[in-house]
Amino acid sequence: MKQPEQVEAETPPEFLTVDEAAALLRVNRKTLYEAIRLGQVPGVVRVGKALRILHAALVESTTGKGCDSALRGRR
Repeated sequence: MKQPEQVEAETPPEFLTVDEAAALLRVNRKTLYEAIRLGQVPGVVRVGKALRILHAALVESTTGKGCDSALRGRR
């Protein structure tokens, strides 16, 4: 009999697009762009006109925070 193959969990990409990061954070992409503009998102890299966000920095910065950082300063 043939042994069942182990399925390895797919590792996330090192850098995310703004759309991918917004989906991961479950926020609107406009909200994420505003947070990036305000300097509230770590690990942002500009490649030409494109923005990329370091996955590890994004996940580490949001762990345990219970509010949307882009809206924090507006109240």
